[in-house]
This record gives sequence, C-alpha cells and structure tokens, in this order.
Amino acid sequence: MVNAIIDSRPISVAAGTTILDAAQAVGIPIPHLCYLKDINEIAACRLCVVEVEGIERLVTACDNEVLEGMVIHTNSPRVRRARRTNLRLLLSQHDTSCTTCIRNGNCELQQISADLNIHYQPYAVRPERSVVDLEAPVIREAGKCIKCMRCVQVCDKIQDMHIWDVAGTGSRTTVDVSFNRLLKDTDCTYCGQCITHCPTGALTARDDTNVVYRALADPKITTVIQVAPAVRTAWAESFGLDPAFATTGRMVAALRRVGFDHVFDTNFTADLTIMEEGSEFLHRFTHKEDYRWPMFTSCCPGWVRFLKGQFPAYTENLSTAKSPQQMFGAIAKSYFAERKGIDPHRMFVVSVMPCVSKKSECGLPTMRDACGDPDVDAVLTTRELARLLRSEHIVPTDLPEEEFDPPLGSSSGAAVIFGATGGVMDAALRSAYYLVTGNDPDPDAFAQIRGDRPWKEATFSIPGAGDIRVAVVSGLGNTRRLMEALEKGQAAYDFVEVMACPGGCAGGGGQPIHEGAEWAAARGDRLWQLDADSPIRFSHRNPDIQTLYREYLGAPLGERSHHLLHTDHRGWEMPTVSGSDA
Repeated sequence: MVNAIIDSRPISVAAGTTILDAAQAVGIPIPHLCYLKDINEIAACRLCVVEVEGIERLVTACDNEVLEGMVIHTNSPRVRRARRTNLRLLLSQHDTSCTTCIRNGNCELQQISADLNIHYQPYAVRPERSVVDLEAPVIREAGKCIKCMRCVQVCDKIQDMHIWDVAGTGSRTTVDVSFNRLLKDTDCTYCGQCITHCPTGALTARDDTNVVYRALADPKITTVIQVAPAVRTAWAESFGLDPAFATTGRMVAALRRVGFDHVFDTNFTADLTIMEEGSEFLHRFTHKEDYRWPMFTSCCPGWVRFLKGQFPAYTENLSTAKSPQQMFGAIAKSYFAERKGIDPHRMFVVSVMPCVSKKSECGLPTMRDACGDPDVDAVLTTRELARLLRSEHIVPTDLPEEEFDPPLGSSSGAAVIFGATGGVMDAALRSAYYLVTGNDPDPDAFAQIRGDRPWKEATFSIPGAGDIRVAVVSGLGNTRRLMEALEKGQAAYDFVEVMACPGGCAGGGGQPIHEGAEWAAARGDRLWQLDADSPIRFSHRNPDIQTLYREYLGAPLGERSHHLLHTDHRGWEMPTVSGSDA
C-alpha cells in the first residue's frame, strides 16, 4: 500500500494504482476521453492532467501511478486552464453540429465541454473532411473523430480484426480504415464494438429509421416488426427506467403506439432455429463420417463474416440454419402471409436487433426465399428503437403491458437466452436430448456452459447419442484463439457456439452506450432469469411451433423447412479473404 493526498483527502491504495483509479475510488472524478482501462491507456487526449507538488509539469492521471507521499491536485487553477486549452484544441478539429448528431445527449465530448464550462472557441474550427459511405452498416464521419484511438485498440485487442489504423502524419494524422481501403471492401464483421466504445459520433450505425417511417406511412403496406431477445433487457435504458419496470409488455405496447400492424417476437423463430439446428446437429452427429467437425452455430452474422473472411476453409462447418431474424422474415412472408391473406410483396418486415451486422445480413442475396423479395426489409438497432420512440413522443412510463401478437409471438425460455453467451448451445442441447431420448432433460442440466467466461468447454452425455464435446466462445479475439487451437489440433469439439460480441448479443454493437461500463453481463443475467421464470423452457414444447410444423412445414429438415429456413453460406463472398486460406 502507498499513502498520498488527493485534493486534501488522505488515501491509501495498492502499489501500482493509477492516479485516475485512486481518485475515482474516493469519489473524485477526473475527466478523460481516450482512456479505456487495460485497453487504451495512452494519455492522448491530455484531459486527465493533474498537478503533483514537486513536479514541474502537469502529469496525466490515467498512466501515472500513485507514489508514496504524493500530494495531488486534480482541479487546481493551473489544471483547469490546461484542460480547457486542451479541450478547445480538440474542438478546433471537431464538427460541433451537435443538434444533428446521433450522439447528441450521449456524447462524452459534449458532456466534458459542459462540465469544463466551455462557452466560446478562440481557435479557428477546421474539422477534417471526408465522404460518408452509406453502403456499409458502420458509418465513420471523420470530422467528429478526436483521434482518441479507442476504435483502433478495441478492434485490435478485443476483436483482433485490425480494421482501423492511424493514417497520415503531423497535422494530417487521422484514424481511418487500415491500408487505405473503404470499409465495405474490408473483412470487417460489422460487430459494432468500435461504435459502442467511441466517445463521440465519429462512428455510428447506419440509421434506417426513415426507411421504416416511409413504410409505416404507406397505407398499402402491412408493417410487421420482430424484436430480438437481447433488446428486451436494454430497450428502455436510454429512458433511465428500472429494468423491473421496463418490461417486455411495455415494449410491445410502445411498438403498437408507433403504428406497426403486427408486433411479433424473434423468440418464436429462436425456438424454430433450435428445432432446425438441433435436428441438423443430431443428423450430422449420427453420420459423422459425412461431415467436417465441429459444427458451428450460424445465428451471429458477425461470426459468419469472421469465419468466411478469416478461416474460409471452415465455412462448410457452419450450420445451414438461418439466424432467427432471417427465419422470421421467411415465415412472415410465407406462412403468416398465406394465413392472413396478405400479399407478401406488400409486407414490410422490420427487425429490432442488438446488432449492427444484422443490417448486412438482411441484404444478402441468399436471404430472399419466401417470395423473392428480401425476407427482412430493414433492421433497427436498440439505439434506433429508442430514437424512434422519442420521435413519436411515446412516454414508456405511461404504457400498459401488452402481449405479442399470435401466432408468431409465443416462445419458450430456451428462446430468450439466445441473447446471452451460451444460450444457443444450452437451448440446443435441451431439445437435442429430447429428440434422441423422447424425454425432456432437467432444463438446468447444461448450466456448465453458462456465465460470462469468454471461452467455456464441457462434455455432456446424451443417452443413445453418447458424449458430446461442446464449446461456447464470445468476442472475436477469443474466437480467433479457439479457431487457431482447432487448426493446430489443440482442441476438438462436436458443437461450438460463437458470438462475435463479448458477452453475446446482450453486449451487441447496437445496444445502448454507457461510458466506462460494460452491461453485457447484467443484461445476460436478466435473460437467464426470464428463462428460469418461463412456464415453457424447451423449444420443442412451444405449441405454436408444433402447429407451424403440423400445418405448414411438415418436419424439421423437411423440403419446405429446408427451402425457407436454411441457407448456403457459400452463396455470397466476402470482399477479402485472409487467414489460413489466403
């Protein structure tokens, strides 16, 4: 332990503690923009400077440790002047059109400017100019970049994709796509982790709310909306509502107020995914000699892009089952449209997802199986949903609780955990056990693969099938290590679940942004609790899924199921191919 004084307050902290952490531990905030603990500790923004008695220069709090006897002043007149000057220099290269920025009201730069009482700018403002490319679902506006390097470090250290890099020199230094490429021409997975860790509006997801508004305004179009499992844990965070109050029922009521004709639950097709993917796994497992191993889940489009771009030789290891989002679109424009007498060409299917990569997935040429049109027409992130509700003047606290519409609104507890890392595997094993034995297992029999550990392994025995070796991994950096272990023969599995974002969809790149906090684990815990509280905890016990197969699909892996619910992952190409087959 070392002893010091911060703002006249004696402290005692462990040796090696930074000034920033020491101050925060005793409730003294020090402003910072570039800092991300253990990820980006480069002191680039210079806003965390403090004054230490006996040291002539101001020192940065984020990368200097507390030493015995230090006397530190975090907000002296000299410190305030330096911070204000440093911030004004950053603002001199920043597009300060805050009122038209997506991050308005949720921007660290904006907040610190207010906290430092910045009301005028003595320096000429010359933001960097660039062309905004709207073809990719991740948008970068160079004029809003403050060169904090967070996106570079998150992409390098957490996701191990190396999409962003420093470009130029001197006053022309900026952050851009590496190797002078356009983002759409890279192997970016569109996971969106760079967006959720950007302190400004320099990186955002493409906004598709206007496309949805046009469909809502057309009386000739039937609008259908589906909501992903992880969205229900986060939809009202930007409204500051307690999770216990921000129920799924109030979310459904809000969507009806917006004007959608039918409000459905992606959980329905999460159950459908389990029926198809679980059946596919058992078929492969009982015909091992005909397939390559392991079989990979295919629910996460960011992961599918990663595999096709980095380890393309393993593409055939992917389950051919579509993601729940795409299964829903196909079922809505076939089964539901026929049942209701709706022209599928005049149906507009909207998804609300915790994911940015879903915007890319719905545009794939292999996702047009119901009627020839895209099965899903538009994808909104959880953040876009919040903006949609605000623009419609909807006050969530005034809403009653309402149910999803039948028949695509029912689901099991196994479906809701799709939003948490390990959930797809857990749900699949529950139904696989039933498909082999004819009996339901204990729904908590596979709890060994739960939790927020980034890479989990287990072996489960299913009577009549044998031992099944499984793995669950989230975050692309962890995924790369798993894939390399498979390539080197250091690991062997039968079934692997992969989620591109750390913590799974609960920590997706389209979820609400909270500075300095990772909420994936807490959101995931709520999903597991919803499963535990559900009266039905097995996908195969969902009565509407049973009806769908009986009246329309026939059987899992049947002809119609295969046409609507499965896809050829080789039917589209990544812009670049790297990894072992480059």
